[in-house]
Amino acid sequence: MKKENIIQQKSYEFALLCIDLFRKLTKERHEYILSKQFLRSGTSIGANIEEAIGGQSTKDFLSKLSISYKEARETHYWLRLLRDSNYVNVEESKNLIDKCEELLRIIGSIQKTTKLKIRN
Repeated sequence: MKKENIIQQKSYEFALLCIDLFRKLTKERHEYILSKQFLRSGTSIGANIEEAIGGQSTKDFLSKLSISYKEARETHYWLRLLRDSNYVNVEESKNLIDKCEELLRIIGSIQKTTKLKIRN
C-alpha cells in the first residue's frame, strides 16, 4: 500500500476550497478578475506539487516545489486582498488563509530538507 503524501492531499483539498470560493465570488459577488487570479494560483499549488512528485531528479523536484511555494505566496496575497476589499468576510477568509499558511510552512520545510539533501 502506498504511503499517504500529506502535502499532496492538503494541496488538493485546498484547491477544492479555492474552486468553491471562486464559484461563490463569481455567482454572488459578480467578481471575475481577482477571483480568477486567485483560482489560478490556488489550484496551481497542488498541480506543481504533482509535477514535483513526478520529477526526474532531486533538483527537478526542488524546482517544481519552489514554483508551488511561489504560487502559495501569491494565493496568500489574493486571499488577503479579497478579504481587505470586502469581497470575502473575515471569518470566511480566515480558514483559507490558515490553510494557505499551513501549506507554506509544509512546502518551506520540504524545500529546506531537499536543499540539505542536495548539498550532502
